[in-house]
Amino acid sequence: MEPFAVLVLLPTLVGITSELVFRDTLRASLAAALVSALAVYTCLDLFDPGGSWNALAGFLVSPLVIALSLVAVLTCFGHLEGRRRVRRQQG
Repeated sequence: MEPFAVLVLLPTLVGITSELVFRDTLRASLAAALVSALAVYTCLDLFDPGGSWNALAGFLVSPLVIALSLVAVLTCFGHLEGRRRVRRQQG
């Protein structure tokens, strides 16, 4: 349960929280990426005091966590729908 919470739930909550705090896509995305990466390293230190996981494991997992937090931010802003093309009428 702990890996699921750290790899899926935590980045999603970080993304939603940063969207609510900043209300700007650029700032919320930057904050979500930084905070989610730091949260992974912190959780590795807290949940594994024996040291079987090292910083390399956090480095390898952090792109997934960053991507999930950015998806949460962009979903809250509605940017995943894409841009609609406006067709010009020829006449």
